[in-house]
Amino acid sequence: MSPQARRPGLETEVVVAGGGPVGLAAAIEARLAGMDVIVVEPRAGVIDKACGEGLMPGAIPALERLGVHPRGFPLLGVDYRDGRRSAAHRFAGGSGLGVRRTTLHAALLERATELGVRFDRGRVEVVVQDATGVLAGGIRAEWLLAADGLHSAVARHLGLTRPAPRTRRRYGQRRHYAVDPWSDLIEVHWTPACEIYVTPTADGVVGLALLARQGVQFDAALAGAPELAARVRDAEVASELRGAGPFRQRTRARVAGRALLLGDASGYVDALTGEGIRIGLDQARAAVAAVRAGDPARYEKEWEKVTRDFRRLTSSLVRLASSPLRPVIVPVAAAAPRIFAGAVERLAR
Repeated sequence: MSPQARRPGLETEVVVAGGGPVGLAAAIEARLAGMDVIVVEPRAGVIDKACGEGLMPGAIPALERLGVHPRGFPLLGVDYRDGRRSAAHRFAGGSGLGVRRTTLHAALLERATELGVRFDRGRVEVVVQDATGVLAGGIRAEWLLAADGLHSAVARHLGLTRPAPRTRRRYGQRRHYAVDPWSDLIEVHWTPACEIYVTPTADGVVGLALLARQGVQFDAALAGAPELAARVRDAEVASELRGAGPFRQRTRARVAGRALLLGDASGYVDALTGEGIRIGLDQARAAVAAVRAGDPARYEKEWEKVTRDFRRLTSSLVRLASSPLRPVIVPVAAAAPRIFAGAVERLAR
């Protein structure tokens, strides 16, 4: 589509549904590739969300390649704890980063704006396609990249969703505390009812992200991890309690014609192993490469490749966490440090 053929605000080469981190990453990728982009997002400004806020080491160079450098707290590894034992592994190939979700979003938004990404305050719920393009959110484009979240309206409309199993449905909650970080590791506290991720973010702030079945209350769950509860007992609460879920979302395909699904919209297992931003960045890069080549089927293959390790490891761990074997997860990790280290390193890449 030539520049002369575009009507500002109405036509573009790429329309991105969803202005969260993965949607913005896709928009930045497209602009770096020389494509005109409009992001359709109903919410203005910086968007918060309940999440663990820890970026694995592999995410840092992926962000730097986009020209995005969020400020955060260096994270040097992962530490599983159950009140009696600890299984810790320090990353072999560089550090991760604890970054407030709002800080990461602001950095991506600034970079997208700097590169000339256009924004439309709307929502994509219906997609009309023909041989040369799509109509989405009232905008005509050659391609649609849908990054509209766990409960993607685009995926539903295109018939790409699959029913998620009602067993092992898990939800997340997150709250921040104004307390100095006590570790440079991502702590994961395993209790009978939940896992609590502890992520230092910066400026004397620590985020606690809870993963559990529906109905588990945050304060009651925190009391089940006495060591952690004692560390934040007298600390000032630095954010409101936010929730998200259910996490398990399945799709039968990631491509339908000229529409491609990215991020949580493309399918999600669980937050247990940190899938999200890291693989979302890889998906954004792969999707833009595919549309530039005019070969959306190429993205389907790349999606399978970049998500494989996360899907397999996360599915296996969630099955264990939801079974009678849950109490042995930390003891086994502590007793088999090489296996634990290998799993962490696969996810850290």
